[in-house]
Amino acid sequence: MSDLASQINKRRTFAIISHPDAGKTTLTEKFLLYGGQINLAGSVKGKATARHAVSDWMDIEKERGISVTSSVLQFEYDGFCINILDTPGHQDFSEDTYRTLMAADSAVMVIDGAKGVEPQTRKLFKVCGRRGIPIFTFINKMDRDARDTYDLVDEIEKELGIATCPVNWPIGSGKDFKGVYDRQTGEIVEFADTQKGTKEGTETRIRLDDVEASTAAIGEDAREQLLSEIELLDGASEEFDQEKVNNGKLSPVFFGSALTNFGVELFLEYFLKMTIPPLPREADAGLINPVENKFSAFVFKIQANMNKAHRDRVAFMRICSGKFEAGMDVYHVQGGKQVRLLQPQQMMADDRHVVKEAYAGDIIGVFDPGIYSIGDTICTPPDKFRYAGIPTFAPEHFARVRQVDTMKRKQFVKGIEQIAQEGAIQIFQESNYGMEEIIVGVVGELQFEVLQYRLQSEYNVEIILEKLPYEFIRWIKDVDTDLDSINGTSDMKKVRDLKGRPLLLFVNSWSIGMTLDRNDGLELEEYSEN
Repeated sequence: MSDLASQINKRRTFAIISHPDAGKTTLTEKFLLYGGQINLAGSVKGKATARHAVSDWMDIEKERGISVTSSVLQFEYDGFCINILDTPGHQDFSEDTYRTLMAADSAVMVIDGAKGVEPQTRKLFKVCGRRGIPIFTFINKMDRDARDTYDLVDEIEKELGIATCPVNWPIGSGKDFKGVYDRQTGEIVEFADTQKGTKEGTETRIRLDDVEASTAAIGEDAREQLLSEIELLDGASEEFDQEKVNNGKLSPVFFGSALTNFGVELFLEYFLKMTIPPLPREADAGLINPVENKFSAFVFKIQANMNKAHRDRVAFMRICSGKFEAGMDVYHVQGGKQVRLLQPQQMMADDRHVVKEAYAGDIIGVFDPGIYSIGDTICTPPDKFRYAGIPTFAPEHFARVRQVDTMKRKQFVKGIEQIAQEGAIQIFQESNYGMEEIIVGVVGELQFEVLQYRLQSEYNVEIILEKLPYEFIRWIKDVDTDLDSINGTSDMKKVRDLKGRPLLLFVNSWSIGMTLDRNDGLELEEYSEN
């Protein structure tokens, strides 16, 4: 195997998804502990003196205790090079998660053992399902009182429409949590409460068929119950099938406690055996092979002002094929010109280091002078293919935005445009007003709060938000359509997006059909692709 092939084959790139408070950020940090990247795990909800989670870097995230942007973290473990894409759990920031899933080869779904499948989990799962990527389930917080294990597994299957295969099985929960049974080795992995924030702690393995030792470890009643549960499980649950896992049809299920570190390394070791290296990716020129093709990548995220001292803008790229080398000249397909990727770096949240080389599966951040957009393709000349675009999801909340101090017009326009280019918000201009009247659309209302916060802290601009009643948005398929010629309804507004594409906003859903009836040949779309 060539050096390029072996480097790519050791890559594992996955996103961690969950409902808020399921323990996703804690699990991410424990992975980093095992990878030797950090020595002390942070606490997102800790007191002011506690460290913040490594993957939460924006000030507002530290204040609110939630992740509002995706973080990219890389570490090595057991011969693998692992790229973790830690996503926001809060539904108001789900669009960032959708885009991030486009850059992942698999997903780890974290579920709270007491709450089971929650609304946001369903939403995110649908995105994974559409892409057909492998999904691994980690049922967390087993050291607290959890729901019936069979009910949890059954709910995943019914709610998410995916078969499950428990790789390990919990022995009790809460105060009665004794550990897990490893179905593949036939061993009990005994739980002992570890010191929080360290990877120290005892993990004893005892064979279940060693009656004396296993009874002494977990008690006779717990052992008898475990034996009957395993018998039922062996008869009723789906067998492990790697091909089904690879196609997103079967989810391996693991149980543990990220907070106490129990079951995390066990999960990580099995996950790395079961997950896949980077696969060929669809482009307009066909499938692009990660090993056989030269360097290519696509932009899935743009983040301005990650470092206040730098006031810079970083375009995050997922490398899809070949090897990246610092200083190489590449072709920016959408821009139609050759460029040099400047200041290539990899991240540990807001800590960054310059990279000299990277491979298919890796995520790199490059300095963006304002030329990149989400969905752009970068490749090695003479190639000029394009990867499939990343869908722009329809905003559900709208507000008219203007700055308090009219003397700060320049900063206001710059700030709002930069934040829009990151994909956090969408901005629309009323056709007769240009940038004088800006309408902001967001997927979740909390994004308005983030917008206000960021304009104030990063651009020193105060804004007034006036909520608007629109709930439905439609892109006009023919971008050359004359907006003034459209005969609409009284609750309709005609606008253009940042790229000048014509759109219609509606208060009522029935107005969409009425507008189509009144305008022969008009075609409307629910979302556009970047």
